[in-house]
Amino acid sequence: MVKPLVIKVGGSLLPHARQIIRTVLKCNRAILILPGGGIFADAVRETGSDGTVAHWMAIAGMEQYGWYLSGFGVETTRYPEFTDKPRVMLPYQYLIEKDPLPHTWEITSDTISAWLADYLEADLLILKSIDQVRADGVPIEVIKAQINTSDLDPLFIPFILSHPVNGGVINGTFPERITLAMKGEKVVGTGFGTIV
Repeated sequence: MVKPLVIKVGGSLLPHARQIIRTVLKCNRAILILPGGGIFADAVRETGSDGTVAHWMAIAGMEQYGWYLSGFGVETTRYPEFTDKPRVMLPYQYLIEKDPLPHTWEITSDTISAWLADYLEADLLILKSIDQVRADGVPIEVIKAQINTSDLDPLFIPFILSHPVNGGVINGTFPERITLAMKGEKVVGTGFGTIV
């Protein structure tokens, strides 16, 4: 049985958002899209805020990106539920109610997407503007242990190593890779979890 899928759309992919959403909408699978922070979270960083203040401001920034993504024809939701068509989750309200993660810049939408996939018992596909996660600059195919990387937030790998989250990180600028990955086929990228 094919599990539902959480897709995190990285903020760096904003110029490719229209094509990504069109590609996702063609997939016949239960999908929940989680927006990254991108320029909206960067604006929070520029204020110099940290801790709880920065945490909620940055999640509000994710919500802004979510509204942007919705402009390409995908519905929004404020609750983590799968339906028969993909939707973008606007995360602020739900996360402020649950408050599941520490309030630190070491957590970004990367770890939030892993938490969401774990919570929903779903697979996770992270779209970034890189082909593979790099450990000390060297591309890796599978994350099996803690590595030194700036391609994911510092708490993402500890989270996936301690929770049953399966998935991968791929380059979201290639629609054909997204299509294959949504079907569960192997593409260029970095995998993680018990099935890789």
